[in-house]
Amino acid sequence: MTMSPRRFHVATEDEIASGVVTDVYFRHSEAAIRARGADKRVVGEMRAASLPSGWPWAVLAGVEELAHLLEGLPVNVWMPPEGTVFLPGDPVFTVEGDYLAFGRFETSFLGLICQASGIATRAARCRIAAEDRVLLSFGARRMHPAIAPMIERACYIGGCDGVSTILAADVIGIPPSGTMPHALVLMLGNTVEAAWAFHEVVEPDARRIVLIDTLNDEKFETLRVAEALGEILHGVRFDTPGSRRGNLRQIMAEVRWELDLRGFERVKLYASGGLDEDTIPNLNPVCDGYGVGTSLASAPTLNLSFDLVEIEGQPMAKRGKESGAKFVAHCPACGERKIIYWRSAPGRCHCGTEREILNRPLIENGRIVADLPSATEIRSYVLAQLHGRTLTG
Repeated sequence: MTMSPRRFHVATEDEIASGVVTDVYFRHSEAAIRARGADKRVVGEMRAASLPSGWPWAVLAGVEELAHLLEGLPVNVWMPPEGTVFLPGDPVFTVEGDYLAFGRFETSFLGLICQASGIATRAARCRIAAEDRVLLSFGARRMHPAIAPMIERACYIGGCDGVSTILAADVIGIPPSGTMPHALVLMLGNTVEAAWAFHEVVEPDARRIVLIDTLNDEKFETLRVAEALGEILHGVRFDTPGSRRGNLRQIMAEVRWELDLRGFERVKLYASGGLDEDTIPNLNPVCDGYGVGTSLASAPTLNLSFDLVEIEGQPMAKRGKESGAKFVAHCPACGERKIIYWRSAPGRCHCGTEREILNRPLIENGRIVADLPSATEIRSYVLAQLHGRTLTG
Protein backbone atom coordinates (compact mmCIF):
# COMPACT_ATOMS: atom_id res chain seq x y z
CA MET A 1 0.00 0.00 0.00
CA THR A 2 1.48 3.33 -1.08
CA MET A 3 1.01 6.09 1.42
CA SER A 4 1.00 9.78 0.61
CA PRO A 5 3.72 11.86 2.29
CA ARG A 6 2.85 12.84 5.86
CA ARG A 7 4.08 15.76 7.90
CA PHE A 8 3.39 13.88 11.14
CA HIS A 9 3.57 10.13 11.61
CA VAL A 10 0.13 9.67 13.14
CA ALA A 11 -3.10 8.04 12.06
CA THR A 12 -6.05 10.27 11.26
CA GLU A 13 -9.45 9.79 12.88
CA ASP A 14 -10.77 8.46 9.58
CA GLU A 15 -7.95 5.93 9.32
CA ILE A 16 -8.58 4.66 12.83
CA ALA A 17 -12.32 4.41 12.17
CA SER A 18 -11.74 2.55 8.89
CA GLY A 19 -9.74 -0.18 10.60
CA VAL A 20 -6.43 0.24 8.77
CA VAL A 21 -4.59 0.76 12.06
CA THR A 22 -4.56 -2.97 12.60
CA ASP A 23 -2.17 -5.88 12.69
CA VAL A 24 -1.99 -7.36 9.21
CA TYR A 25 -2.94 -10.84 10.37
CA PHE A 26 -6.47 -9.61 11.02
CA ARG A 27 -6.72 -8.68 7.34
CA HIS A 28 -5.42 -12.15 6.44
CA SER A 29 -8.01 -13.72 8.75
CA GLU A 30 -10.83 -11.71 7.21
CA ALA A 31 -9.82 -12.83 3.73
CA ALA A 32 -9.62 -16.49 4.78
CA ILE A 33 -12.98 -16.41 6.60
CA ARG A 34 -14.68 -14.77 3.61
CA ALA A 35 -13.11 -17.25 1.20
CA ARG A 36 -14.56 -20.15 3.20
CA GLY A 37 -17.88 -18.47 3.94
CA ALA A 38 -17.12 -19.14 7.61
CA ASP A 39 -18.22 -15.93 9.34
CA LYS A 40 -20.00 -16.69 12.64
CA ARG A 41 -21.66 -14.86 15.47
CA VAL A 42 -19.17 -14.66 18.34
CA VAL A 43 -18.62 -13.14 21.74
CA GLY A 44 -15.24 -11.78 22.78
CA GLU A 45 -13.98 -10.21 25.99
CA MET A 46 -11.04 -8.17 27.25
CA ARG A 47 -9.33 -9.01 30.55
CA ALA A 48 -5.97 -8.62 32.26
CA ALA A 49 -4.58 -11.66 34.06
CA SER A 50 -2.28 -9.38 36.03
CA LEU A 51 -1.40 -5.71 36.33
CA PRO A 52 1.99 -3.96 35.99
CA SER A 53 4.38 -3.86 38.94
CA GLY A 54 2.00 -5.90 41.06
CA TRP A 55 -0.63 -3.16 41.10
CA PRO A 56 -3.66 -4.58 42.92
CA TRP A 57 -6.21 -2.52 40.96
CA ALA A 58 -6.53 -0.29 37.91
CA VAL A 59 -8.74 2.51 36.61
CA LEU A 60 -10.66 1.88 33.38
CA ALA A 61 -10.16 4.64 30.79
CA GLY A 62 -10.62 5.04 27.05
CA VAL A 63 -14.27 3.93 27.04
CA GLU A 64 -15.56 7.01 25.24
CA GLU A 65 -13.11 6.62 22.36
CA LEU A 66 -13.86 2.90 22.10
CA ALA A 67 -17.59 3.65 21.93
CA HIS A 68 -17.02 6.00 19.00
CA LEU A 69 -14.73 3.48 17.30
CA LEU A 70 -17.43 0.78 17.28
CA GLU A 71 -20.43 3.09 16.86
CA GLY A 72 -22.40 2.19 13.75
CA LEU A 73 -21.16 -1.38 13.56
CA PRO A 74 -23.72 -4.21 13.94
CA VAL A 75 -22.43 -5.23 17.39
CA ASN A 76 -23.49 -5.19 21.03
CA VAL A 77 -21.00 -4.03 23.65
CA TRP A 78 -20.97 -4.15 27.44
CA MET A 79 -18.43 -2.33 29.63
CA PRO A 80 -18.18 -1.01 33.18
CA PRO A 81 -18.55 2.80 33.22
CA GLU A 82 -15.40 4.73 32.41
CA GLY A 83 -13.45 5.38 35.60
CA THR A 84 -14.43 2.09 37.23
CA VAL A 85 -11.74 0.63 39.47
CA PHE A 86 -11.22 -2.98 38.36
CA LEU A 87 -9.14 -5.95 39.49
CA PRO A 88 -6.97 -8.49 37.66
CA GLY A 89 -9.23 -10.97 35.91
CA ASP A 90 -12.23 -8.63 35.67
CA PRO A 91 -13.74 -8.54 32.16
CA VAL A 92 -13.85 -4.87 31.13
CA PHE A 93 -15.11 -5.19 27.54
CA THR A 94 -17.54 -7.67 26.00
CA VAL A 95 -18.57 -7.56 22.36
CA GLU A 96 -21.13 -9.70 20.52
CA GLY A 97 -21.58 -9.79 16.76
CA ASP A 98 -20.48 -11.43 13.55
CA TYR A 99 -16.71 -11.70 13.68
CA LEU A 100 -16.17 -9.87 10.39
CA ALA A 101 -18.12 -6.90 11.74
CA PHE A 102 -15.44 -6.01 14.30
CA GLY A 103 -12.42 -8.33 14.07
CA ARG A 104 -10.21 -5.85 12.27
CA PHE A 105 -10.59 -3.36 15.13
CA GLU A 106 -8.99 -5.55 17.81
CA THR A 107 -5.63 -3.76 17.58
CA SER A 108 -7.26 -0.37 18.01
CA PHE A 109 -9.71 -1.13 20.80
CA LEU A 110 -6.98 -2.82 22.84
CA GLY A 111 -4.69 0.18 22.32
CA LEU A 112 -7.40 2.65 23.31
CA ILE A 113 -8.06 0.91 26.63
CA CYS A 114 -4.59 -0.41 27.54
CA GLN A 115 -2.68 2.88 27.38
CA ALA A 116 -5.33 5.25 28.75
CA SER A 117 -6.09 2.89 31.64
CA GLY A 118 -2.41 2.63 32.53
CA ILE A 119 -2.06 6.41 32.67
CA ALA A 120 -5.29 6.86 34.65
CA THR A 121 -4.13 4.22 37.13
CA ARG A 122 -0.75 5.87 37.68
CA ALA A 123 -2.54 9.20 38.17
CA ALA A 124 -4.86 7.61 40.74
CA ARG A 125 -1.87 6.19 42.59
CA CYS A 126 -0.24 9.63 42.64
CA ARG A 127 -3.55 11.08 43.82
CA ILE A 128 -3.56 8.72 46.80
CA ALA A 129 0.10 9.47 47.52
CA ALA A 130 -0.44 13.26 47.42
CA GLU A 131 -3.51 13.02 49.68
CA ASP A 132 -5.32 16.39 49.52
CA ARG A 133 -2.45 18.35 47.96
CA VAL A 134 -2.61 19.84 44.47
CA LEU A 135 -1.70 17.39 41.71
CA LEU A 136 -1.09 18.59 38.16
CA SER A 137 -0.26 16.73 34.96
CA PHE A 138 2.96 18.03 33.38
CA GLY A 139 3.83 15.02 31.22
CA ALA A 140 2.62 15.81 27.71
CA ARG A 141 6.11 16.81 26.58
CA ARG A 142 7.37 13.27 27.13
CA MET A 143 5.10 11.75 24.48
CA HIS A 144 4.04 12.39 20.89
CA PRO A 145 2.03 15.62 20.75
CA ALA A 146 -0.75 13.93 18.79
CA ILE A 147 -1.79 11.98 21.88
CA ALA A 148 -1.36 14.78 24.43
CA PRO A 149 -5.14 15.22 24.85
CA MET A 150 -5.58 11.49 25.54
CA ILE A 151 -2.71 11.45 28.04
CA GLU A 152 -3.89 14.46 29.97
CA ARG A 153 -7.55 13.42 29.94
CA ALA A 154 -6.53 10.08 31.45
CA CYS A 155 -4.42 11.91 34.05
CA TYR A 156 -7.35 14.14 34.91
CA ILE A 157 -9.94 11.41 35.29
CA GLY A 158 -7.43 9.44 37.36
CA GLY A 159 -7.32 12.24 39.91
CA CYS A 160 -5.10 15.10 38.73
CA ASP A 161 -6.52 18.52 39.54
CA GLY A 162 -5.39 20.10 36.30
CA VAL A 163 -3.46 19.62 33.04
CA SER A 164 -0.86 21.79 31.36
CA THR A 165 -1.52 21.67 27.61
CA ILE A 166 -3.99 24.06 26.03
CA LEU A 167 -5.69 21.58 23.68
CA ALA A 168 -6.03 18.89 26.35
CA ALA A 169 -7.64 21.35 28.74
CA ASP A 170 -10.06 22.38 25.98
CA VAL A 171 -10.98 18.74 25.30
CA ILE A 172 -11.60 18.17 29.01
CA GLY A 173 -13.45 21.45 29.48
CA ILE A 174 -11.22 23.05 32.11
CA PRO A 175 -8.67 25.89 32.03
CA PRO A 176 -5.05 24.81 31.56
CA SER A 177 -2.75 24.97 34.60
CA GLY A 178 0.86 26.04 34.71
CA THR A 179 3.48 28.34 36.12
CA MET A 180 6.44 29.64 34.13
CA PRO A 181 9.35 27.98 32.29
CA HIS A 182 13.04 28.39 32.98
CA ALA A 183 13.26 30.02 29.53
CA LEU A 184 11.37 33.09 30.76
CA VAL A 185 13.79 33.62 33.63
CA LEU A 186 16.76 33.11 31.33
CA MET A 187 15.39 35.48 28.70
CA LEU A 188 14.82 38.26 31.24
CA GLY A 189 17.93 37.44 33.22
CA ASN A 190 16.33 37.80 36.63
CA THR A 191 13.79 35.74 38.58
CA VAL A 192 12.04 38.77 40.10
CA GLU A 193 11.81 40.49 36.72
CA ALA A 194 10.39 37.30 35.21
CA ALA A 195 7.86 37.09 38.05
CA TRP A 196 6.64 40.61 37.39
CA ALA A 197 6.44 39.99 33.64
CA PHE A 198 4.46 36.80 34.30
CA HIS A 199 2.11 38.67 36.64
CA GLU A 200 1.45 41.41 34.11
CA VAL A 201 0.29 39.15 31.28
CA VAL A 202 -1.48 36.13 32.79
CA GLU A 203 -5.19 36.01 33.56
CA PRO A 204 -6.23 37.81 36.76
CA ASP A 205 -7.55 34.60 38.34
CA ALA A 206 -4.41 32.57 37.58
CA ARG A 207 -2.29 31.77 40.59
CA ARG A 208 1.06 33.56 40.64
CA ILE A 209 3.47 30.66 41.12
CA VAL A 210 7.10 31.48 40.41
CA LEU A 211 9.86 29.07 39.39
CA ILE A 212 12.76 29.82 41.74
CA ASP A 213 15.66 27.52 40.86
CA THR A 214 16.86 28.80 37.49
CA LEU A 215 19.83 30.99 38.40
CA ASN A 216 20.45 31.05 42.14
CA ASP A 217 19.91 29.32 45.47
CA GLU A 218 16.28 28.30 46.05
CA LYS A 219 16.04 29.85 49.51
CA PHE A 220 17.38 33.27 48.59
CA GLU A 221 15.46 33.42 45.31
CA THR A 222 12.25 32.56 47.14
CA LEU A 223 12.80 35.30 49.70
CA ARG A 224 13.60 37.85 47.00
CA VAL A 225 10.44 36.97 45.09
CA ALA A 226 8.27 36.94 48.23
CA GLU A 227 9.51 40.35 49.32
CA ALA A 228 9.14 41.81 45.81
CA LEU A 229 5.66 40.49 45.00
CA GLY A 230 4.14 40.52 48.48
CA GLU A 231 0.44 39.64 48.50
CA ILE A 232 0.52 38.90 44.77
CA LEU A 233 2.62 35.77 45.21
CA HIS A 234 0.68 32.53 45.67
CA GLY A 235 3.58 30.12 45.70
CA VAL A 236 6.95 29.03 44.37
CA ARG A 237 7.89 25.93 42.40
CA PHE A 238 10.99 23.80 42.89
CA ASP A 239 12.20 22.07 39.73
CA THR A 240 15.78 21.67 40.90
CA PRO A 241 17.83 19.47 38.53
CA GLY A 242 19.07 16.16 39.84
CA SER A 243 22.70 17.25 39.64
CA ARG A 244 22.00 20.07 42.13
CA ARG A 245 19.11 18.64 44.07
CA GLY A 246 20.69 16.90 47.05
CA ASN A 247 17.91 16.40 49.58
CA LEU A 248 14.88 18.16 48.10
CA ARG A 249 12.79 17.69 51.22
CA GLN A 250 15.47 19.35 53.33
CA ILE A 251 15.78 22.24 50.85
CA MET A 252 12.01 22.79 50.91
CA ALA A 253 11.90 22.55 54.70
CA GLU A 254 14.61 25.22 54.92
CA VAL A 255 12.68 27.50 52.57
CA ARG A 256 9.49 26.93 54.55
CA TRP A 257 11.22 27.93 57.76
CA GLU A 258 12.67 31.10 56.26
CA LEU A 259 9.34 32.13 54.74
CA ASP A 260 7.43 31.57 57.96
CA LEU A 261 10.06 33.42 59.96
CA ARG A 262 9.46 36.49 57.80
CA GLY A 263 5.68 36.38 57.84
CA PHE A 264 5.14 34.63 54.50
CA GLU A 265 3.24 31.63 55.91
CA ARG A 266 0.63 31.83 53.16
CA VAL A 267 3.18 31.28 50.34
CA LYS A 268 2.78 27.72 49.04
CA LEU A 269 5.58 25.37 48.03
CA TYR A 270 5.24 23.22 44.91
CA ALA A 271 7.56 20.56 43.50
CA SER A 272 8.08 19.05 40.05
CA GLY A 273 10.65 16.91 38.30
CA GLY A 274 11.10 13.15 38.64
CA LEU A 275 8.12 12.58 40.92
CA ASP A 276 5.88 9.53 41.21
CA GLU A 277 3.74 7.74 43.79
CA ASP A 278 6.86 6.47 45.56
CA THR A 279 8.65 9.83 45.93
CA ILE A 280 5.63 12.04 46.68
CA PRO A 281 4.92 10.81 50.25
CA ASN A 282 8.41 11.81 51.42
CA LEU A 283 7.73 15.42 50.37
CA ASN A 284 4.20 15.70 51.76
CA PRO A 285 5.28 17.23 55.10
CA VAL A 286 6.85 20.22 53.33
CA CYS A 287 5.04 20.39 49.98
CA ASP A 288 1.65 21.86 49.05
CA GLY A 289 1.36 20.45 45.56
CA TYR A 290 3.00 18.57 42.73
CA GLY A 291 3.53 18.77 39.00
CA VAL A 292 4.06 15.20 37.84
CA GLY A 293 5.29 14.59 34.32
CA THR A 294 7.23 11.65 32.95
CA SER A 295 5.91 9.03 35.35
CA LEU A 296 2.34 9.84 34.30
CA ALA A 297 2.86 10.11 30.55
CA SER A 298 5.03 6.99 30.47
CA ALA A 299 2.86 4.96 32.84
CA PRO A 300 2.94 1.20 32.27
CA THR A 301 0.50 0.08 29.60
CA LEU A 302 -1.95 -2.47 30.95
CA ASN A 303 -1.51 -5.92 29.44
CA LEU A 304 -5.15 -6.48 28.60
CA SER A 305 -5.87 -9.23 26.11
CA PHE A 306 -8.87 -9.93 23.92
CA ASP A 307 -10.19 -13.45 23.32
CA LEU A 308 -13.16 -15.06 21.67
CA VAL A 309 -15.08 -16.99 24.33
CA GLU A 310 -18.30 -18.02 22.55
CA ILE A 311 -19.03 -19.06 18.97
CA GLU A 312 -22.59 -19.43 17.67
CA GLY A 313 -23.90 -19.43 21.23
CA GLN A 314 -21.56 -22.17 22.46
CA PRO A 315 -18.82 -21.49 25.05
CA MET A 316 -15.45 -21.90 23.35
CA ALA A 317 -12.03 -20.38 24.02
CA LYS A 318 -8.39 -21.08 23.29
CA ARG A 319 -6.22 -23.08 25.67
CA GLY A 320 -5.44 -21.22 28.89
CA LYS A 321 -8.63 -19.13 28.77
CA GLU A 322 -12.01 -19.84 30.38
CA SER A 323 -14.76 -20.21 27.79
CA GLY A 324 -18.06 -18.40 28.06
CA ALA A 325 -18.57 -14.66 28.42
CA LYS A 326 -18.25 -13.26 31.91
CA PHE A 327 -19.45 -10.24 33.86
CA VAL A 328 -18.47 -8.79 37.25
CA ALA A 329 -21.13 -9.02 39.96
CA HIS A 330 -20.40 -6.35 42.57
CA CYS A 331 -21.85 -5.90 46.05
CA PRO A 332 -22.65 -2.20 46.61
CA ALA A 333 -22.67 -2.71 50.38
CA CYS A 334 -19.36 -4.45 51.16
CA GLY A 335 -17.55 -4.24 47.82
CA GLU A 336 -17.19 -8.00 47.31
CA ARG A 337 -16.87 -9.07 43.67
CA LYS A 338 -17.60 -12.30 41.87
CA ILE A 339 -17.01 -13.26 38.23
CA ILE A 340 -20.17 -14.88 36.87
CA TYR A 341 -21.31 -16.31 33.53
CA TRP A 342 -22.89 -13.40 31.69
CA ARG A 343 -26.29 -15.09 31.36
CA SER A 344 -26.46 -15.80 35.11
CA ALA A 345 -28.29 -13.77 37.74
CA PRO A 346 -25.92 -11.74 39.94
CA GLY A 347 -27.25 -13.35 43.12
CA ARG A 348 -26.71 -12.20 46.67
CA CYS A 349 -23.46 -11.40 48.39
CA HIS A 350 -22.47 -13.24 51.58
CA CYS A 351 -23.52 -10.07 53.45
CA GLY A 352 -27.06 -10.53 52.15
CA THR A 353 -27.08 -7.62 49.67
CA GLU A 354 -28.20 -8.14 46.08
CA ARG A 355 -25.20 -7.86 43.76
CA GLU A 356 -25.10 -5.47 40.79
CA ILE A 357 -23.61 -6.17 37.37
CA LEU A 358 -20.74 -3.74 36.61
CA ASN A 359 -20.71 -4.54 32.87
CA ARG A 360 -23.46 -2.38 31.42
CA PRO A 361 -24.77 -2.00 27.86
CA LEU A 362 -22.66 0.52 25.94
CA ILE A 363 -23.68 -0.22 22.35
CA GLU A 364 -26.79 -1.99 21.06
CA ASN A 365 -26.65 -2.93 17.37
CA GLY A 366 -24.29 -0.08 16.64
CA ARG A 367 -26.08 2.58 18.67
CA ILE A 368 -24.47 4.06 21.78
CA VAL A 369 -27.02 3.56 24.54
CA ALA A 370 -25.02 4.52 27.61
CA ASP A 371 -24.45 8.05 28.82
CA LEU A 372 -20.92 9.24 28.10
CA PRO A 373 -20.18 11.42 31.14
CA SER A 374 -17.85 14.39 31.09
CA ALA A 375 -14.26 14.03 32.21
CA THR A 376 -15.10 15.95 35.38
CA GLU A 377 -17.94 13.56 36.19
CA ILE A 378 -15.69 10.56 35.57
CA ARG A 379 -13.01 12.08 37.81
CA SER A 380 -15.54 12.48 40.64
CA TYR A 381 -16.54 8.83 40.20
CA VAL A 382 -12.91 7.74 40.39
CA LEU A 383 -12.21 9.83 43.50
CA ALA A 384 -15.24 8.36 45.25
CA GLN A 385 -13.90 4.86 44.62
CA LEU A 386 -10.39 5.81 45.75
CA HIS A 387 -11.63 7.08 49.09
CA GLY A 388 -10.04 4.92 51.75
CA ARG A 389 -7.86 2.99 49.29
CA THR A 390 -4.12 2.61 49.64
CA LEU A 391 -1.50 2.00 46.98
CA THR A 392 -1.38 -1.67 47.94
CA GLY A 393 -5.04 -2.36 48.67
